[in-house]
Amino acid sequence: MEADRVYNFNPGPATLPLEVLKEAQAEFLNFNHSGMSILEISHRAKQYAEVHQQAKADIKELMGLGDDYEVLFCQGGASQQFAMIPLNFATKEHPGSYVLSGSFATKAYKEAELLGVGEVAASSKAVDFRHIPTQDELTINPEAAYVHLCYNNTIYGTEYHYVPDTHGVPLFADMSSDMLSRPVDFQKFDFIYAGVQKNLGPAGVVLVVAKKELLAKSPQTLPTMLRYSTFLEKDSLYNTPPAFCIYMVGKVAAWIKANGGLAEMEKRNQKKAKVVYDAIDNSDGFYRGHADKDSRSFMNVTFRLPSEELEKKFVAEALEHQLSGVKGHRSVGGMRASIYNAMPYEGALRLAEFMEKFRKANA
Repeated sequence: MEADRVYNFNPGPATLPLEVLKEAQAEFLNFNHSGMSILEISHRAKQYAEVHQQAKADIKELMGLGDDYEVLFCQGGASQQFAMIPLNFATKEHPGSYVLSGSFATKAYKEAELLGVGEVAASSKAVDFRHIPTQDELTINPEAAYVHLCYNNTIYGTEYHYVPDTHGVPLFADMSSDMLSRPVDFQKFDFIYAGVQKNLGPAGVVLVVAKKELLAKSPQTLPTMLRYSTFLEKDSLYNTPPAFCIYMVGKVAAWIKANGGLAEMEKRNQKKAKVVYDAIDNSDGFYRGHADKDSRSFMNVTFRLPSEELEKKFVAEALEHQLSGVKGHRSVGGMRASIYNAMPYEGALRLAEFMEKFRKANA
């Protein structure tokens, strides 16, 4: 790691691969012999078109998807997709059915509820979102337009380790915080979206990967920019896209390919998660993990200390050890270490070593 850089455990905007940042830096002033920065170049230029198409191709290749799926680059964050999804696909007769496993899953449901087209398929709120609802806990409405999941819950540190069987109802997933972090049978999903600022790039673009047949069905009564069909028909170029963000997502996707693909990402992420979870489990109760063990996230490790005073001290001393962004979300408190694809194993190891040192000094 560069001497003046910290290990960045922030949940998003989050750490990016150092190699990618250096690549972008090297071509920042003169992109692809254009004499301009990628920030200045027209989204209609040939040089940008190559970036756009390569990013889409690499993402589909990593996901193992064919021509029946399309990659869109949207804006407004995942939060805007919370509203666009029910607007485009749900009706009172065929509502969106939501599995509530955390804060963002609940926010997505509330947008559908506001429109009068949302229902709850399952919820783990009663146990403070400590676990992912199991298949047996799901109540699947055969008339639902879709079943919606939040595949990894950044705030609570839980993650799906199975793909629910929806008995033929289209499966939708917010994968903002674990997209392209491990092999998944992506063909079981009809619609996937991800705000890229957690695991794939800088804030400003939302990645949507969905079946073309589904995307084409947007109601023509919706405003133009709220229709997924607009993005499909115009290749995400109806208006000026967030070109720099897409360029960075393309570079991260290429970096994942060059580093062994999703299988290698999973191997690395499990190794990183294990060293941090071991520090929690071997602490004699000094550290208390929030998530049930069978629902633990490989992306976001959440835990508490014996008191809020110690938690404040932990955050301050961690930064002195070049460990940044470990404070938990205000709604949960405690600590959260986000160990996305770009976090090197050395960062997770340094955090675990600091945790043990801090425990011995404060227990």
